[in-house]
Amino acid sequence: MSTVIAETSNEIGIITLNRPKVNALSAELIEEVTRALDGMKAHNLRVVILRAMPGVKVFSAGHEVTELPTNGRDPLTYNDPLRAVIREIQHHPCPVVAMIEGSVWGGACEMVMSCDLIVCGEDTTFAITPARLGVPYNISGILNMMKVADIPFIKEMLFTARPVSAERLMSCGVVNHLVPRNELESFTMNLAGQIAECSPLVLRILKEELRVLTSAHPITPEAYERLQSLRREVYDSEDYHEGIRSFFEKRKPNFQGR
Repeated sequence: MSTVIAETSNEIGIITLNRPKVNALSAELIEEVTRALDGMKAHNLRVVILRAMPGVKVFSAGHEVTELPTNGRDPLTYNDPLRAVIREIQHHPCPVVAMIEGSVWGGACEMVMSCDLIVCGEDTTFAITPARLGVPYNISGILNMMKVADIPFIKEMLFTARPVSAERLMSCGVVNHLVPRNELESFTMNLAGQIAECSPLVLRILKEELRVLTSAHPITPEAYERLQSLRREVYDSEDYHEGIRSFFEKRKPNFQGR
């Protein structure tokens, strides 16, 4: 069974996550989302909706923990599947609308925040959890979140690793609309229909202009190397291995800071 369902309706593309039970971002699922987005470029579409199956409690549980390395190697390189799907969303010629119900965890938060518009059910929550697993967050991912949310709010999410409501994210300007669950699909399809009435050429140019302008954050090679060395410090640490062990043993990690 495919982990992703891709459909088109008139000028609207719909990509549905379909990996039981919690849509963990395995390499297989992410690669299927990437292929679905790429495949939709061949259609005469104006907008793409990213969603999960209706009625889910968890939109996505984030990165598939079983696929994290145990050899101290940093997995989140340029070619990592999560980085690839983020770029595909950002570079896609159509606006991508995230339709979210249920909770969103870890790397799935960045995937959702990379979409152009976000519509959430009223009970949706977001949690960025790497600190609870002893895993560092990717540099590009931090920059992506800084583009859409205030730095103090991002710090709280990263430092506490606790769920925050979509209502708070809406107050920070991250979420565009908050609607009752039973109205989520109709509201999002109506919003997509409004976008589809606009010029596809102008939509494509506007999206690229916004992408380029919001990415104008220069960083020196020295600063980048410093950040990479900090990430390597974590992957070489006892805390990293303790975090992974505790996840599989279903217990609270005993971090020692080394």
